[in-house]
Amino acid sequence: MLDAIFERFVEHSPVSVMMRTLMERTFRPDSIERIFENNAEVQYTRDLLFSSLVNLMSLVVCGIHPSVNAAYKSKAVKLNVSRTALYDKLNGVETGVSEALLRDTCVPLASLIQGWRDSMPGLVPGMKVRILDGNCLAGTEHRLDVLKKQGAKVLPGKSLVVLDPDLDLAINVFLCEDGHLNERRLFSQVLETVKPDELWIADRNMCTRDFLLGLNKKGASFVIREHQTMPWEAVSELKSIGQIDAGLLLEPKVRITNNGESLVMRRVLLRLFKPTQSGEKEVAIFTTLSSEKASTGLVASLYRNRRTIENLFQVVTENYQCEIKTLGYPKAALFSFCLALVAYNILATVRAALATVHGPGKIEAGLSSYYMVEEMQSVYRGMMIAIEPVHWQVFDSMSLTELGDVLLFLSQQVDLLKFLKQPRGPKKKKGPPIYDPKHPHLSTFRLLHPSHNSP
Repeated sequence: MLDAIFERFVEHSPVSVMMRTLMERTFRPDSIERIFENNAEVQYTRDLLFSSLVNLMSLVVCGIHPSVNAAYKSKAVKLNVSRTALYDKLNGVETGVSEALLRDTCVPLASLIQGWRDSMPGLVPGMKVRILDGNCLAGTEHRLDVLKKQGAKVLPGKSLVVLDPDLDLAINVFLCEDGHLNERRLFSQVLETVKPDELWIADRNMCTRDFLLGLNKKGASFVIREHQTMPWEAVSELKSIGQIDAGLLLEPKVRITNNGESLVMRRVLLRLFKPTQSGEKEVAIFTTLSSEKASTGLVASLYRNRRTIENLFQVVTENYQCEIKTLGYPKAALFSFCLALVAYNILATVRAALATVHGPGKIEAGLSSYYMVEEMQSVYRGMMIAIEPVHWQVFDSMSLTELGDVLLFLSQQVDLLKFLKQPRGPKKKKGPPIYDPKHPHLSTFRLLHPSHNSP
């Protein structure tokens, strides 16, 4: 099925082939156009297909091209539309379309990973875990006319992202074009997606009475850190439960009330052995999980596992262009952010295939996402020139089972040593720098070789 040139890329850069294979499947034009048709309310197709825009922008987000303009130049003949038409399409992508792009493309990826991990238990047996966190896009360049006279940073939007930690996939996103709007205004949209027997984990910014009661009404459970403004009343006495590596565990039952509704829940209190960077000595966590379902220690561990979504934001920020500073229009900036989440999901699927073949311990502890993405960025352009499109299209017609087998085969060819993390040792304490105003410039050579200093 593969020609000799393809086989050379399989031999020398199987990770790049895996990522490109998943991109080919994820960004299939018929699937992408269906997402657009089902979710677009105002925007429509004239000359530029939405699938063509997704294909071009995916190369920018993944770092294959340094900018939208550079990507356009490389594909101008094939696109056969003006640069203005491209930007008009990009600036008008509706948030509902961007949300659906992430939501729908993650479904086949989730099926692949579930097929590989069928026998592995989740964080909480019998429950689907969802980690929720907010993200504010960084300020953009002041290219729009309304921004040129502004000295302050201008924010193109906010989002709430939902992570499935068992699969390590971003499965949903809720977008807001107003960079100053409180992310809590999106809670009603989140609650519409909540299903029974789900476990929602979130930080204290998500701790409101409406949200907690809303989750409970939906038949879902939660592990959410207490916000200092949350009013509650004790139902039982505070009892010492034991300790974990981080501190002492205590627990009472408490009640919250809102508009005639009330909810009794556990309040897990972790008294830290070492204060946090902000000086906090206690962490309080609300949960509706029963003690039979989750011990006090497990509740604390589940909340601490919330950091996995912070790892997601770190990966898309450091390894992908999730915040393209030249895109000032909120719709365009949020669309690019969603594409970066899709790219993260593709990377997570590659990591899951590698974990299936080489063992999850090696992948989770030592494999660097940075080096994997860097490998693809350095190989991608040459690979796409050398390998005819027909060889990539063959993956479109495969069933998910066949595609999964191909990815596992490619995983066997990967040399993990190329992608190991390089952890640095602990930082040494430094004294204040030496500065002599009489000698504002120094010679590096003389500092390295003091014997060469002039007498």
